[in-house]
Formats: sequence, structure tokens, C-alpha cells
Amino acid sequence: MNDATAAMSPPAADDTPRWSIRYLLFIAGMGGLLYGIDIGIIAGALPYLEATATASWHLSSQQLGFVVAAVLLGSVLSSLFAGAIADLIGRRGAMLLAGVLFTLSIPVMALASGYLPLLLGRLLQGISGGLIGVVVPLYLAEVLSPERRGRGAAMFQLLLTVGLVLAAAIGLYHAHAVDAATASVQSLAAAEQQRVLFAVKDHAWRTIFWSCLLPGLVFSAGVLLLSESPRWLVRRGRVERARAALQRTVPAAQVEATLQQMQSPATAATGSAPERDRLLSRRYVWPFLLACAILAFTQATGINSVLAYAVNILNQAGLPGAAANWADVSIKLLNAVMTVVALVLVDRKGRKFLLMLGSGGIALSLLAAALLFVQAERGLQDVRPPLQQAIAGDALSLRFDTAQWQRLGVDPTAQPQQLTVAYAYAGFSNVRSLRSDALGDTELTIRRQDSVQADSVIGAFFRRIHLNPFPDPAAAAQAPLRIERASLGPVPPPAHGWAVAACILVFVAFFAVGPGVCVWLALSELMPTRIRSNGMSIALLINQFVSTVIAAIFLPTVGHYGYASMFFFWAGCTVVYFLVAAFFLPETKGKSLEQIEAHFR
Repeated sequence: MNDATAAMSPPAADDTPRWSIRYLLFIAGMGGLLYGIDIGIIAGALPYLEATATASWHLSSQQLGFVVAAVLLGSVLSSLFAGAIADLIGRRGAMLLAGVLFTLSIPVMALASGYLPLLLGRLLQGISGGLIGVVVPLYLAEVLSPERRGRGAAMFQLLLTVGLVLAAAIGLYHAHAVDAATASVQSLAAAEQQRVLFAVKDHAWRTIFWSCLLPGLVFSAGVLLLSESPRWLVRRGRVERARAALQRTVPAAQVEATLQQMQSPATAATGSAPERDRLLSRRYVWPFLLACAILAFTQATGINSVLAYAVNILNQAGLPGAAANWADVSIKLLNAVMTVVALVLVDRKGRKFLLMLGSGGIALSLLAAALLFVQAERGLQDVRPPLQQAIAGDALSLRFDTAQWQRLGVDPTAQPQQLTVAYAYAGFSNVRSLRSDALGDTELTIRRQDSVQADSVIGAFFRRIHLNPFPDPAAAAQAPLRIERASLGPVPPPAHGWAVAACILVFVAFFAVGPGVCVWLALSELMPTRIRSNGMSIALLINQFVSTVIAAIFLPTVGHYGYASMFFFWAGCTVVYFLVAAFFLPETKGKSLEQIEAHFR
């Protein structure tokens, strides 16, 4: 039996350090839990943050989009350096850093008194998530044997989905509290109603963030009891520590053989460390690009935006507040249940089959949701001319009581109505929505000072080099208010909302079975050993960049073009994803990392 065979042999039944492996999987899973909370917690907090921060801090929809996308932007930034950090301070040290940053982000967000502290807290959360997304799968790939790698990645994804469920449950609890407060203030005067509801909603989103503190503390403390990756220790010449680490994860009879296999590629005949290979050298470029494509298309399905904006999407589709939160919890719970199914299937059916199955089902469900929104948005009335005429100077202020709705040609007492207004001062655009059945939200006020943000160092720099991705505050200071789109129509019935919820449930089920688990395996398995840490960083960087862009443009896009446009875009991207999985992805089930690397040679 050669060394590679010995390393891949199933562990002896009576000599496997089961409790060490279970603890390792639990802590790695807790990393997935934090990653899931990163993504999901904003969905429950966003409606209350939007209701209070818009009024008190004068946030625009673009700024709210940045708050949602800040986690993903932070992930992009940290993903770029995660591999280098993991190589410098070790896999365990990088995981500990991620836990500490996540824990620190909670009080920064929960105590925020303005836009910048809130954005900073979300960025810290995102930086933590980017580290976790690279380092935990890297750690699992280097520590676990081939027959356990699939389950290890599935455990990470399972706890990630549990994090989403936890975030949704917290949001549901506060939705009921807000609904109860809304019912209790019916007898109060309008001004007092607004004051009480403002206080309740402000408390709700802050408490939602505070609820995430305990998981961060558990993960940070738990990492301290893990052993370092033996492969990283061998590369650093710490063979005795690597041997001790292996004794916690493989049977005693296999420790020396496994250690010898790790040492053989790590040193040359002279015993000196080899030079680091270039990331895009000819023999590595195809698996690297394939892993990057898989990760990019995983986010191009829209999964993170659907999970983050689930309550908003379902409200727009016709579900009232608490019902939308219940549907959101159901979506996250189904995600966790189907991840258990993936846990069973991933090492039986293989990665390629599950990716094809998942991407095919996702494409069909997204297309169905898009068609439902086309049906709901088809009969909207264009009320842009009367709103444009109502502009006084450079501002618009209208109180939408029953009479005002009737002036626009609708009767809100017969059926709840919704008005969506997209407007701009030069390059600064925003979207505002009003519903006739929303208590305490009856004012449509558009002012230049609330829409045009002050110039930033980054924006000024790009304009100086004649690249202009950011609007110019100087140009917007004198620009007139322009109503770009104003659509009015009845709020869809709850049946329509439940139909959209069903489509999202199917989408999430197929995502959990396919891309949800397999993306982490693609990230760690396709990368050759010599470029794995840096290659994983860049691949996850691309993954998070795509997710960040989609999250940042979501609110402006649906405000200008409707929800159907986003769902059609996601469906098209997923069709391309299916083709990549079907024709280019090799099967990696049951193969060692060295065998997978040999396949691409």
C-alpha cells in the first residue's frame, strides 16, 4: 500500500478520534452559522430600519442598499487577503480573527446613531464573513479525509442555513411585537401613533442586531480549542505539531503515513521549501477559472439578495407584514431541511449531478416568479405627470390621505393601493414607495438635502482621473427634481403573494440541494494544492463582488423597472450556470485533492 492509498483509506472503526472530529465539525459549522447570520439578519431588520432611519437620518434607498450590500462589500475586501492572512497566521488564527471581528460588529451596529456607524458595523460583519468563507472550507479541506470532505462542507452549509433560520425567527418575533404595538395605538392621535411606532420599530432593529452577539462569542471561544491545520504546520516546518494535530483527526495507525504524504510535496530533494507557483501558470489556469465561474454563477442566481430582501419581495407580492415574515422563516427553514438532504446525497450522487439538478430547478422557479410579477405589474397606472406638476421649487411634499389617493384616480377604501416613485437630482436617484394601508406612513416628501449626499474622497478621486462611477454633488446642487417613474396600482392579493412565496421556496430547495453545498466543495477541491489559499481568496472575491453588485442595485432596479426584471436576469444567469456544470465540471466525488489536481494536468 502506497502513502496516498494509506491516507485515503477509511479510518479504522475502533481507532477513529470521533469526538475530536465532531468538535471540529461543530466549530466549523458555527462558522457557517455566523456566515448565515451575516447574510440573513438584515432581512428582518430592514423594514424597521427603513421606517426609522429614513425619517431620522434621512437615508435614501441607495444608502439603504449600501447598508444591505456592506456585508457583501466587506466580504469582497477580506476575501482578497484571506488566503494571505491564513498563510501568515494559520487557519486557526484567521478563524479566531473572523470571530472577534464579528463579535465587535454587533455593538457598533446596535448602538449606531447615524449612517456611517451602521455602515461600519455591517462592513466589519462582512469582513468577518469573507474570512470565514475562505478559511473554514480551506481548513476542512486540509484536515478531513476524502470520504469526509463532502460531509464537512455540507455541515458548514447546514449551520449556515440554520443561521438564516435563526435570523428569520428573530425577525418574525419582532414583526409580531410591532404588529401588536400597531394594534394598540389605533385609538391614539395620528402624531402620537407615529411617535410610538417610531420608538417600537427603532427598538426592534437594534434588538435584532443584539441577538447575534452570543453565536460570535461561542465561535471565537471554540476556535481556541481547535488544532492548527497539519498541512499548514508541515509547510512551516513544525512537524511535531503537525503530528499532534493529525492524532486528533486520523486513526493512530495512519498518522505517520499521512504525515509522510504531506511532507513529500512540501520539500524538494534538497530539503528546502519550493518556490511558490504563479496563480495563473498554465497547469493551474483551467481549474482556477472553473472554480471562479462556479462561485460567480452561484451568486448570479440572486440567492443572497432573495434571502436579504425576502420580506420586502413578499410584501410587494401581496403578503402583509407578519405573513411575509412567516413565509421568510419558512424559506430559511426549508433551506436548512434541504441542506440535510444534500448532506446525505453529496457523497453518493456527486457534485456534478447535484449542481445540474439544482441549477435546473432554480432557473424554472425564478422564471415562474418573474412571470407572476409581470402579471402584477402589467396594469400599473402612470401618475408621473401629476406628481411632476406638484413639484414646488426643487421639492415635492404630499400628504396621502384618502382624498389624495382619489385625486390620482383610485379608491384606497375599496382595495389597498401602492405608489412607487423613482426620482433624481442629476445623478442622485432614489425610490420611494407608499401603501394606503400603512399606518404612520402617509407623507411623500422629496427634498434635495435628503437625496444628494456630500462629496466623498473616493468620488472626488475617480472624477479627477476622469472615471465617473459616482454622481457629482456639485452638478446635483442646482439640478431640478425629475420624476423618472411613478406607478400606481392595487396591492396584489395575498394569493399572489403566496404564489411568489411558493416559487421562492422551490428556488431555495433546489439551491440548498445543489449550489448551496457544492459551491464550497468547488472552492476547496478544484484549487490545486500549491495555489489553494490564494486561489480560494480570489474565487470568493469574485463570488462576493457579484453578490455585492446585485444587492446594491436591487432596490434602484426594482424601483425603476419592477421586480420581474431582476427575476428574469437571475433566471438567465442560472441557465448559463447549468450549461457550465453540465459540460465543463468534472466529478470530484471520492477523489483525493492530489487526484483532482492530476485530472486537470
